Amino acid sequence: MSTQNAVSTPHEVIRWSIDTEASFADFRDRYEAAVPVVDLQRMAQLRAEHASWDIVMAAAAENAPHGFMRFWGSDVSELMQLAGDSGACVTYLMGNHTIAERMYRHDPAVMLYAPLRTTIHLDEQGLTRFSIDQPSTRFGSFDAPEIAAVGAELDRKVADLLELLNVRVPAALTAAPGSQM
Repeated sequence: MSTQNAVSTPHEVIRWSIDTEASFADFRDRYEAAVPVVDLQRMAQLRAEHASWDIVMAAAAENAPHGFMRFWGSDVSELMQLAGDSGACVTYLMGNHTIAERMYRHDPAVMLYAPLRTTIHLDEQGLTRFSIDQPSTRFGSFDAPEIAAVGAELDRKVADLLELLNVRVPAALTAAPGSQM
């Protein structure tokens, strides 16, 4: 039995809340078009066939033309309206299992943060915002350079996705973690 039954790892996370300069419905539609739903039937087929990783990677590239796919989504505003809240918010798990695998091989615990959690929501002023925890600040907590490098790559991929969606990307999003101050 291990003498160390619990390990705590304090780490700083940077959360971005970026004005999309679009209506809620418009940005949601564009995001969902750019980040398609994962093809669960195809993934089940690949598992059943014991497909090679090269075939899995090709299928993921086909399913995620901009690098990401949606593993889950929920319009939480519909439920919150039952409490009298009027805000709009949809939340997603967005990622790519072929990217996650490059971290998983070093520490399966990275799945705590993969896929990435995102929201599209209206703020107090009625602006439509896209929010995400900066991937490099999540994955940098694993103290493994290989995992940190993929986290930084994910920062760039998120920035690329936002640019594709015509959202002004803060330069600090793709700067080295800790340099945003």
